[in-house]
Amino acid sequence: MGARSAPGGSAGRAARRRSAAAAGAPPPTPVPTRRRASVIATTHRAGELNWLLDELVQRAPELRFAVMLSADGLAMGTSAGLAREDGEHLAAVASGFHSLAKGAGRHFGAGEVRQTMVELEGGYLLVAAAGEGTCLAVFTTARADLGLVAYEMARLVRRVGEHLSAPPRTVGGR
Repeated sequence: MGARSAPGGSAGRAARRRSAAAAGAPPPTPVPTRRRASVIATTHRAGELNWLLDELVQRAPELRFAVMLSADGLAMGTSAGLAREDGEHLAAVASGFHSLAKGAGRHFGAGEVRQTMVELEGGYLLVAAAGEGTCLAVFTTARADLGLVAYEMARLVRRVGEHLSAPPRTVGGR
C-alpha cells in the first residue's frame, strides 16, 4: 500500500499551482514574513555585559562563572574563564530550569519566580529573572556563601535589569 499525500500537503499545493498556471491565473503571492535577527537587541553590548559579569564573579568568592541569557536559552553575555560552548550550554540549561520553575509557580498559584537553585555535590546553580525575557545564571562551588551570591546577583539585576530586553523569538513573524 503506497503512501498518499494529504490534500493540504506540499504535493497538493504544487498541483494547485500547476492547475492555476495552466488556467492562466497568476501565481500566488507569497505572504511576507518578518525574520527576527539572531542577535538579541539590548541597550548593553555583549562586551559591557561580559565586564559586568566578570565584576560579579570577582565580588563573590567561590562564584565560578556567570551568564546573562534570554528566556529562550541564548547566551547574551558570559564571565571570563567560561568557554563559549560552555556558556551556551549553561544558558540553555538555566533557561529550561527557570521555565520549569515558572510552570510550577503557575500550576500551584505561587506567583512569579524570583530565583531558582539547584544544589549539586560540587556546587550550586542559581538562576534569577533579570528583566523582560532575560535571566542571570551563576555557578558556584559548594563552599559559596549563598546569601552573598544572591545579594550580588540581585544587585547586578537592579543595575542592568531594566535595560535588558529579549522578546521571545517568533516563527514566521507571529
